[in-house]
Amino acid sequence: MTERVPGWPVEFQQRYRAAGYWQGRTFDRILADLADRHRDDVALIGGGPIADAERITYGELLTRSRRVAVGLRELGIGAGDVVLLQLPNRIEFVVTWFGLQHLGAVPVHAQPGHRHRELSQLAATTSAVAYVTTDVHQRFDHRGLARQVADLVGSVRHIIVVGELGEYAADDRFVTYRSVADAPEPAAPLHAGAASDLALLLLSGGTTGTPKLIPRTHDDYFYNSRAAGARCGLTAQTVYLAVLPIAFNFTWNCPGILGTLAVGGRVVLAESPDPAQCFALIERERVTYTAINPQLVPAWLDEYARGTADISSLEVLEIGSARLADPMARRIVTELDVTLQQILGMSEGLFCATYLDDDVETVCTTQGAPVSAADEIRVVDEHGTEVGTGEVGELTVRGAYTPRGYYAAAEHNKTAFTADGFYRTGDQVRRLASGHLIVVGRIKDQINRAGEKIAPAEVEGALAAHPAIESVAMVGEPDPRLGERSVVYLVVRGETVPTRRELAAFLGRAGLAAGKAPDTVRVIETMPLTPLGKIDKKALRAGGPAS
Repeated sequence: MTERVPGWPVEFQQRYRAAGYWQGRTFDRILADLADRHRDDVALIGGGPIADAERITYGELLTRSRRVAVGLRELGIGAGDVVLLQLPNRIEFVVTWFGLQHLGAVPVHAQPGHRHRELSQLAATTSAVAYVTTDVHQRFDHRGLARQVADLVGSVRHIIVVGELGEYAADDRFVTYRSVADAPEPAAPLHAGAASDLALLLLSGGTTGTPKLIPRTHDDYFYNSRAAGARCGLTAQTVYLAVLPIAFNFTWNCPGILGTLAVGGRVVLAESPDPAQCFALIERERVTYTAINPQLVPAWLDEYARGTADISSLEVLEIGSARLADPMARRIVTELDVTLQQILGMSEGLFCATYLDDDVETVCTTQGAPVSAADEIRVVDEHGTEVGTGEVGELTVRGAYTPRGYYAAAEHNKTAFTADGFYRTGDQVRRLASGHLIVVGRIKDQINRAGEKIAPAEVEGALAAHPAIESVAMVGEPDPRLGERSVVYLVVRGETVPTRRELAAFLGRAGLAAGKAPDTVRVIETMPLTPLGKIDKKALRAGGPAS
């Protein structure tokens, strides 16, 4: 490993290999083994209407990805080269991802919502040589965006478009995906890499600034797949519906698409998170497992209440990417005939999940326990001293699938990681005697109101139970008298808008101190989200009309 990709100390590498966590297999080899065992079984299903639903087997996935690898190689892309991969939930993302693995090239998981600023910095930081994108998605022309990035970052030599080139055909940097995918299948393996090599670069889930790049190796990332899949009970009979963006680590590997493929299951790709479309896919494909974020839960519950689709095949609903409010968790348990599984996961590695046989109280109030015996957890105070069971502190972790630093960020790594390799997550949690974690909030998200520290997640969780509120977020804003005042943003149901006084009374009945009631209430039509699907509190701090 170089300074750009911090590695695990040798003693930890030896420990993880001896324990069988790291198996010494690269993803190209893993796919070949899966194709040997499940060659004629369906691996991927597109999320379009029945007549248009594309289905490919494990054998076809191997063949198509190897042909794409040859096409990429003919463009001069090889081992160690970095490629921006920005595609919606389409089969081409999976095929291209494995195609890059066959070459030893490194995909960067860009989100569909990322634009010029983020992508240019990602390309410049990694010296990316190519950019794989689509033509028009959700009425946005990604080809123009790609050209902007390539104009600014000279290392980007090729723009590979899944779709039509249109007016961009005159630019010799643009290549159709069809021309890449139509290459002949190679007669032999294309690259003999090591499992300790860099396999992909994920993006951090922070809501401010340009995302940090997270280096993941074949060894650690595949162990992440297996450990998550085991906790979530995935088998060859699993039919997983990918709802959230495919490049999102939650969708891709927690346990997600890779976790499902690792056990020979079937993946269905939803083109949209719209509940009506997703419920139709669940009914059509007899989906057994899916994952969404808390922002989608109210719409999914409303859609279920309409009873327009048969989703009786769905066994497990996984909720993650942000804290699920306890009242909303109880609604899922009460209103849906599924097993709720809460998770706390991060692209930086750690994955926690409730057990499928946990009692209802545990499922509704915790975000799960670590999935690996190699996950070393410390909950610490501001001085780095471990706090007692049940006390609030910062979650820190090191383990077999938690990298030791961000990519090309030596200075940042000095504060993001402890000297002995623990990642400082920034999450405030309480650890129960059972090992389950309860997320209290984010350290940087705290509001200091007249000297009192307010954890927005606590207030948001309580307000989520209000019948007039569909979505809620709390932020702090500067105040000359209080230092910071608390502001809640609401998306409401119907025409009724609760006043500040009504919300204060509601929070009081929920047992919260009077000082935690919001100073200001603002109503907005929709909650802004980051490209990773989390509420964008930076955008909210711009303010809005007070009620």
